[in-house]
Amino acid sequence: MAEQTRSQISIAATPAEVMAVIADFDQYPDWANVKRTEVLATDDSGRASRVKFTLDAGVIKDTYVLAYTWADREVSWKLVEQGSMLSAMDGSYTLAESDGTTVVTYELSVDVKVPMIGMLKRKAEKTIVDTALNGLRKRVTG
Repeated sequence: MAEQTRSQISIAATPAEVMAVIADFDQYPDWANVKRTEVLATDDSGRASRVKFTLDAGVIKDTYVLAYTWADREVSWKLVEQGSMLSAMDGSYTLAESDGTTVVTYELSVDVKVPMIGMLKRKAEKTIVDTALNGLRKRVTG
């Protein structure tokens, strides 16, 4: 999975405020285009380390588990339990302060079990990334 889709957005909030929304998996169904989430395990700091997602995006329905690694201004994830459609999913949010805002960089790489033309896969990744970033900004800024 060498190729990743990458996008950025500026949010009028501190990195801590943005990271708090990213870390609040119970609220993902309200903004992140997932039907349900369940935190399966937490790390020593109390942040989710394994999260089960149920996705229902029209023709794409799947349940999968991601493992999370947290840093001060970055969180990354990797698919650890495949669903019926996903065979891999690696991604990250990286936060940087800039002129009183937080620049959020989202990188995502997805592989699916069904054959898919690379161009279509990148387009699907871009849709996921853009939807998540816009949902994140709306959730953080109210």
